[in-house]
Amino acid sequence: MDNYTPGFKARLGVFITVGIAIFVIAIFIIGKQQNLFNPVFRVTTNFYNVSGVQVGNNVRFSGISVGTVDNIKIINDSTVQVDLLIRKDVQQFIKADSQASIGSEGIIGDRIVIITQGSDNAPVAEDGQHILSKEPIETDDIMKSLQTTAGHAEVITLQLAEIMVNINSGQGMLGRLIQDSTIAENVNLTIENFKKSSEGLDETIEVTKENVFAFMESLQKTASKTEVASNELGEIMTKINSGEGTIGMMLKDTSIVNNIDATIVNLKESSIGLNENMEALKHNFLFRGYYRRQAKQEAKEEEKMRMETDTVMPERNK
Repeated sequence: MDNYTPGFKARLGVFITVGIAIFVIAIFIIGKQQNLFNPVFRVTTNFYNVSGVQVGNNVRFSGISVGTVDNIKIINDSTVQVDLLIRKDVQQFIKADSQASIGSEGIIGDRIVIITQGSDNAPVAEDGQHILSKEPIETDDIMKSLQTTAGHAEVITLQLAEIMVNINSGQGMLGRLIQDSTIAENVNLTIENFKKSSEGLDETIEVTKENVFAFMESLQKTASKTEVASNELGEIMTKINSGEGTIGMMLKDTSIVNNIDATIVNLKESSIGLNENMEALKHNFLFRGYYRRQAKQEAKEEEKMRMETDTVMPERNK
């Protein structure tokens, strides 16, 4: 009967009251996290692979938890629909062209759904709005990629180690360059010679530059003279086209051209008459002897040349 004393009852009442208070507070905290006491709106999105996302995982926007995953449903063999419950007070910031992606809290934390910011001119997402998604990068794929990269790095490391051993042993051009001091001296001499050659090349370039400048000045003077000559020629052609001077008169005045044609015709007729007079002189008794002697002299010279030709040809044939 001692268990039902007033003190025991008081302690039992306090314990029950504290337990009920803790239970209510826990329900309130859990309900707040699950948005049970806040007005929410629904957004859906589709993934090929949800990568471990579960109902109740957080939804983040700009790094802030704004909702939870309400439902996950398989639509077909390549599509999984994820329903998101998001607080009503952030609806104005989520646009219709926002995208959903899957991330994680920390390195090995729970999976979460991340909603990206949309464009400023896009409309606000409505209740039941379907938004696009980005497929997550699987950890297995990352590990496979890292394994392949590690294999390649191992091969590269072995090759690099072999190269360094060959260099340290003095093999190859690079090894001889490092180990053999004579090659280093030859390289230094080559660099010195190249330096001297570059100095000579600089002097040559300076001389060439001066020659080019002189040539350009000469070319400029020539161009100036050509311009003067072209101006003079232009004035001459202008005078000729206007009929000034002898050439201009010959081109413009047709009477001069007719006179020249008549003169040429007269010269042609005079040359014909002169040929007839010369033929008549050949048959005149006063000049007949002269032309006969001249013909005999020409005949003797032709005979002499023919005999010399006949004498030279047999000697060449021998």
